[in-house]
Order: sequence, then structure tokens, then C-alpha cells
Amino acid sequence: MPRVSKEQTDLNRTAIEQASSKLFREKGFNGVSVADLMAAAGLTHGGFYGHFSSKDELAAVACATAFSEASERWQKRMEGKTDEQQALYAIIDGYLSSQKVRDVGNGCPGAALTTDVAREALDKPVRAAYMAGTEELVEILASLCPSPDPAVRRKTALAQWSMMVGAMALARATEGYPIAAELLAVARAQLLGNINP
Repeated sequence: MPRVSKEQTDLNRTAIEQASSKLFREKGFNGVSVADLMAAAGLTHGGFYGHFSSKDELAAVACATAFSEASERWQKRMEGKTDEQQALYAIIDGYLSSQKVRDVGNGCPGAALTTDVAREALDKPVRAAYMAGTEELVEILASLCPSPDPAVRRKTALAQWSMMVGAMALARATEGYPIAAELLAVARAQLLGNINP
């Protein structure tokens, strides 16, 4: 059997990471098997261990990939905004949309993976990946806070992040019921009420 080139190996690994990132957000860590993940990447099950030592390692990489994608989406939403308040409005407005409720696989891992990560042992690598991703997004929110005090900026960002993730997680859990839209609307009103876009 011919050897796969380094370039193809890298492409295969990226395909596994991206497919896993989406599937883990949609179905949870225990909701998909290695065979499911490899099939979604268009590869055979046997090739998995050539890229990752375990499903736990892949979960951490997929989590980091999902947070990186979220950070990139936020950066794109901030492009062209003339000030921090406009940028913050764009992030929150995009995050708390009904479209994001339905698009779990492409949505923020903060809400999609919260309960899965909480069920993992403290020493699992996915916990560190989730923490690093959370810190990155909280730092973006803090950078948009108008206060000159770093402690106030961080507390404000943590409150915003908590409400965003909580509202999204609850809206997904109650999708199909009127309260789902109410949860998003109330969170949007609370978070965007004092912002002039």
C-alpha cells in the first residue's frame, strides 16, 4: 500500500478535527463513536490512531478547534465597527440569534459542550481546552468594556459570557416551546439594552 504524503496526512487530520468539532457539539462526546467521527471526515476507522492517541485527545483538539472558530467569527463580526460598543453589540446580537439555537454543530462550544465538559474528569485534556477557549472569548468581551479598571472589565465580561452561554443552552434545551424565544429575547434585552450600536 502506498504511503500517504505529509500534505495528505495533514489534510486528513484537519478533516478529522473539523468533523469531530461539529459532531461533538451536535451529539456530545459520548454520542459519537470513533467510527462515526472518521466516517464524517470521509476516512476509515482504522486510520484514527495514526492521528490521535485516543478519543480523549481528539475531544480536546476538537474543543480547541471549535473555540478557535468562535473567536474567528467574533473577530469578523467586529470588523469595520467604529468603536467597542458597536463591536460588542455585533457579537452579542449574532450570538443570541434563533439561527444559532438550531445550528448547534456550527455554534459556540461554550453552550454546546458545557454539560459534556462538566461530566469529564478534572484531569481530562478537554477541560484545559474548554478553559483556554472560555478565557479567550472572555478576554475579547473584556476588551470591549468601556471601564478603565481591569477588574471591572473582567467581571462585566464574565457576567456577559454567563448570560450568553446560559441563555443559549436553555434556549436549545427548550427549543419548540415559547420559553426558548423568551430566554433569548430577555438575555438580548439585558445585554444590549445599554449599548448604542
